[in-house]
Amino acid sequence: MGQVHILPVIILVVYMTMMFSIGYLTNKFFIKTSTDYMLAGRRMGVLMIASSLSANNIGGGSTTGVAAKAFAGWGMSAAWYVLAAAIAMIPLAFFAPKIRKTMAVTIPEVVNRRFGDAAGTFTAILNVLSLFFLTSSQILAAATVISAITGIPLNVAILISGIIIIAYTSLGGMFADALADVVQFFIIFFGLLIALPFIIEGAGGWEAVSSMLPPVELNFFKIGLPTILGLIFNYFCTFLSGPEMVSRFASAQDEKTAQKAAVLSAVMMAMLAFIPTLIGLIALAENPGLDGGKGTSALMYATTNYAPSFVTGLVSAAIVAATTSSADSNLLCASTILVKDIYQRYFNPDVEDRRLITITRLSNAVICMVSMGIALFKINLITLNLFAFALRTAGPFAAYALGMVVPKATKNSGIVSIVVGSIAVVSWQLLGGPFKILPIVFGSFCGVVTFFLVTNIELKMGKPSAPSAFLE
Repeated sequence: MGQVHILPVIILVVYMTMMFSIGYLTNKFFIKTSTDYMLAGRRMGVLMIASSLSANNIGGGSTTGVAAKAFAGWGMSAAWYVLAAAIAMIPLAFFAPKIRKTMAVTIPEVVNRRFGDAAGTFTAILNVLSLFFLTSSQILAAATVISAITGIPLNVAILISGIIIIAYTSLGGMFADALADVVQFFIIFFGLLIALPFIIEGAGGWEAVSSMLPPVELNFFKIGLPTILGLIFNYFCTFLSGPEMVSRFASAQDEKTAQKAAVLSAVMMAMLAFIPTLIGLIALAENPGLDGGKGTSALMYATTNYAPSFVTGLVSAAIVAATTSSADSNLLCASTILVKDIYQRYFNPDVEDRRLITITRLSNAVICMVSMGIALFKINLITLNLFAFALRTAGPFAAYALGMVVPKATKNSGIVSIVVGSIAVVSWQLLGGPFKILPIVFGSFCGVVTFFLVTNIELKMGKPSAPSAFLE
């Protein structure tokens, strides 16, 4: 057992109690149907969706992960990990109304509607597998905080984090998730913002910190333009074919609401980009040998050593807010896809609506327990996130995104592009990403080229266009 930080633990317990209260009250008074549980009854407004999109994206990878990345390699340019996400939300605003217009619950449902069972099922499998990894990364990030402030071993903290996430997600579904996200985003933003000046002052001031850092660490473009552009493209692709993102747009009260929320979310994320980056650099200046030079705990190290206890409590609550926000979204989306696109489609098409909620909640528990097992391997958060994004995106991206905007696409273009994109991303990953091209970029590019190539060939052969992605 390490040192127990009493005040941060109290603040964290108060925060979690508030979150569980939201889940309990939502379950009691709001959830009547599976649509209420999975899509908040399609009644969400601009601020709720924008906050939910932002809080979901600003998870463990964008807080503790960015601080660790700034510590161990990227320096000031680690801010691009979040800035790229903000920039990627702008073109997404074009697709948001179309996503809402499909009136679908999941991505595989749209792919299935347009390109058939094989394409829809393959997309469902890829989505669920990636969400296992994304959930595990958030569990690990939350556990890192819990371990730091309570002194309990990290493995035990992983188990505690997983149990908390199962219980919270199962209670209130999408509406509780989104409502809590409004609170969580502002806790994340203001918690880290308040902490930053305390940490800088505690470390002797920014001038003292920067003097201890090699100049290259302060270079905003250290990672290079190809990597920056790759990150932007990576986020655009993974957001557009990401279940947790699509579910927010699908939950909007109308198409205009979905579009406005995408733009507002871009602004909200951009405001946060530099805060964890600077904290990671402070940790590097003060303790370059932290975690064997990896700086995995850079954010919590700097906070606990250079900020007052109440600030450490705020940051702890902020990081747990970030991770639980992302984890419950990933978990709910994985369970929804598993239940709607696999269980209901192939095993029990006539399942009673209220029973769908029960089965989804049971799926939450099973998926989260597997994710807890993955978290025990303690893989680098950003590495884990990028792999999961690539896995779920490169294959289905063309079929889902282009399926909504290319009316003349043929049926086989969907399934062939999914297969080619998936093979390409795995192959590129195994090759180590040659030419600094991210696997997700290469895989998505191959999928898009294949989509148009197959469509062009089949149209010349006289094949008909695939059915519409939208309900007529």
